[in-house]
Amino acid sequence: MENLVDEAAPQFKLPDHEYHRLEIDKAEAEEEDDNPIEEVRLTVPITDDPTQTVLTFRTWTLGMAACILLSFANQFFQYRSNQLSIDSVTIQILVLPIGKFMAAKLPKKQISVPFTKWSFSLNPGPFSMKEHVLITIFANCGAGGVYAVYIITIIKAFYHRGLHPVAAMLLAQTTQLLGYGWAGMFRKFLVDSPYMWWPETLVKVTLFMRLHEKEKRKKGELTRLQFFAIFFVASFAYYIFPAHFFPSLSALSFVCLIRKRSITAQQIGSGFEGLGIASFGLDWTTVASFLGSPLVCPFKTIANTMVGFILFMYVLVPIAYWSNFREAKRFPIFSSNTFEEDGRPFKITLNRSEYENYSKLYLSICFSFLYGLSFASLTAALTHFALYDGKNIFKNWKKKTNAVKDDVHTTLMKKYEVVPQWWFTVILVISVALSLVAVKVFDHQLQLPWWGLLLACFIALIFTLPVGVVQATTEKV
Repeated sequence: MENLVDEAAPQFKLPDHEYHRLEIDKAEAEEEDDNPIEEVRLTVPITDDPTQTVLTFRTWTLGMAACILLSFANQFFQYRSNQLSIDSVTIQILVLPIGKFMAAKLPKKQISVPFTKWSFSLNPGPFSMKEHVLITIFANCGAGGVYAVYIITIIKAFYHRGLHPVAAMLLAQTTQLLGYGWAGMFRKFLVDSPYMWWPETLVKVTLFMRLHEKEKRKKGELTRLQFFAIFFVASFAYYIFPAHFFPSLSALSFVCLIRKRSITAQQIGSGFEGLGIASFGLDWTTVASFLGSPLVCPFKTIANTMVGFILFMYVLVPIAYWSNFREAKRFPIFSSNTFEEDGRPFKITLNRSEYENYSKLYLSICFSFLYGLSFASLTAALTHFALYDGKNIFKNWKKKTNAVKDDVHTTLMKKYEVVPQWWFTVILVISVALSLVAVKVFDHQLQLPWWGLLLACFIALIFTLPVGVVQATTEKV
């Protein structure tokens, strides 16, 4: 074991300033990495430095700023026809030089909080990896946006109705906090279990390790961090072309160029409004659009998604459309809009009698199948969960202690005080209570009966664990 540690040492080396406080027991140093997932064993180290600074002035300042910035930016760009999303990885990269700059320039003098015994330092020492991780977690909380904002937007933009600011705030806050409550209730199964390995998180762990390692540059070569920085800047610079200057680079179609006036050719060859056959893209977001990021997901997920994508896009949809299933040819082959019976855009009305005398609502064939298969995938998540993970989860549920033996990483984490379970329970109870208040006080605006809210909470309770298990093992939902 010692020889293996010595051989591995040149490949990963912590910054010098972190060694003087790092004391690891010999028994701990020789601990075997018994995590059942190979990708975790190859990525996550089995050592820990509990003396590293975590909750510092830098953490709170940069973390809150990153959360607010990403929340605003992503919500703002969601309203663009060509949407742009800023991931927390961007903050993970940008915050490192800022943190090191603050560590070099801020004074180390202790500052006392008035009327309390508390004090803190603007600069407690070198910028640590744990500070970096926590700041990225802050940013990730804001990166996803608030789904309930879409409800508020739809009410104003399409139904031309107002929504009381208090009702809008309660809707946005309670839906977000309900999610934290559900997640905390299932923490034992989705976080503590070594089999829940969250592939995307491993990518970020690898990036943290590379950003904080000290690597000597060989003459005439680039360090991994330098190569990453060059590639990051180059990819960002290139994205400007397909995103703004030449959008056609996202989907170049030879079929459309040959038969410019043919509707059928557009439906077959267009990468924007058709099947995209014989077209190709020079934009990474287009190439990986069916999956998200092939560099993150396991191969079995990529293969499964690709097969499903081909069957849906190139078998099911064309057969249904060109066989005129349910009068599909009256509408575009791909469209998220709603239509009248004769193919004209559907006019939204709030007058009940006018609505009853109006045309039925129609969807494009692709959008119809997409909605139906989305519900089917939720049911499939229950089936997958029951067949593959149900037995272990049920055993774990019955026992007070974990049914699965703790791995080395869980053992390391037990040295720290955990967030009490009752915190999540309180958040969940308060969120449900505030939700009931919202639907009762603003019933004429939200139009959701109290039993509908409780039914929605019950459905969320049923699906949180199965969907969480699928995402934790495949990174897809």
